[in-house]
Amino acid sequence: MHEHTAHADNGRSGAEPVGGGGAAPQSAPASGGEAYEAVERLLQQAVIQGGLPGMLVEVRDGDRQWFGTAGVADTRTGHKRSPQDRFRIGSISKTFVATVVLQLVGEGRLSLDDTVEQWLPGVVRGHHHEGARVNIRMLLNHTSGIFNYTDDQDALNRYETHPPESLVQIAMSHPPTFTPGSGWAYSNTNYVLAGVIIERATGRALAEEITERISRPFGLAGTYLPGGSDPTIHGPHSRHYTKLFQTDPGAPVHDATELDSSMFWAAGGMISTAGDLNRFFAALLGGRILPPDQQRDMFTTVPTRDWIPNAAYGLGVSSVTLPCGETVWGMGGALFGSWSYAYGARDGEQMVTTNVNGDWSDGGWDDPIGIFTDLLEAKFRRRRDT
Repeated sequence: MHEHTAHADNGRSGAEPVGGGGAAPQSAPASGGEAYEAVERLLQQAVIQGGLPGMLVEVRDGDRQWFGTAGVADTRTGHKRSPQDRFRIGSISKTFVATVVLQLVGEGRLSLDDTVEQWLPGVVRGHHHEGARVNIRMLLNHTSGIFNYTDDQDALNRYETHPPESLVQIAMSHPPTFTPGSGWAYSNTNYVLAGVIIERATGRALAEEITERISRPFGLAGTYLPGGSDPTIHGPHSRHYTKLFQTDPGAPVHDATELDSSMFWAAGGMISTAGDLNRFFAALLGGRILPPDQQRDMFTTVPTRDWIPNAAYGLGVSSVTLPCGETVWGMGGALFGSWSYAYGARDGEQMVTTNVNGDWSDGGWDDPIGIFTDLLEAKFRRRRDT
């Protein structure tokens, strides 16, 4: 889920988070009132005890939405977060990329059994990497064994720009984590390669394919992949604050709102809103985006290692079993100054998307995943009990 590297510290000004700022939810339907009240309390706790700048959540129950927020969008002005806030979604980008790949499979333009070597001759080669032994399915479910380029922060920092080719070259300078198909390891390189394959198969930029196939048809007006090295977030947005993933509560806070996300691209470079993500996952989980065969492929999971607790991974999506026993489906993403979770019921009828505009937690959780798990538990415990 992580795409962070040390490179993103360049050129940021310091900022200090502020506590307080009580939750400001919209009125909730009576049937979900208890769950929403529990979510509201957790929002306040995350900001006041966790020391986060601001947090938002949007809950979707069928055709009804509830929005809540605590803390601030901007620690300088004190502005509150809003439903229109756009934010960097990190690895949730992978779900969009996998969806495009699977649409192309459904159209007969490529196959999950196609090898990387077939589409990108000579690209996956060196230090025992063999593109002829890695197929597209292995890229999408992280069983390829290809080295994760974001684990080599020094190499990333040596590049002035980050075209996909340079990201893959970093990975190829290291041996694979395991032989293809023999294990599981989260690798952002897998999705950079998938993005390049999409462009090779369609003759169009990945950003265009995502817009034309997903964002436009499903009304995701705030969802896009930035072009080139554009560092800005277009439209209304919160500031993004980072401690560069340092765990020391006293670590300095930097403003990472403007960020060249080309170093993450297909692996984690997209921008969206909570409402858009709920709409997208509701349609995806509900079977309204992919044909049945590709839907089955996407939600066929493999076990994970050293990742989100109690999770399994499909093709760009994951399942997480909550403490209450309910299993939810979706994806999470972490990028400098932005940490997001979008998970819901398998039929897509109930969704929860939450984002914090900081990448730390001082409230007893190891990281914001603990907060997100508590929020999902508050929402879906009631579903399981009824």
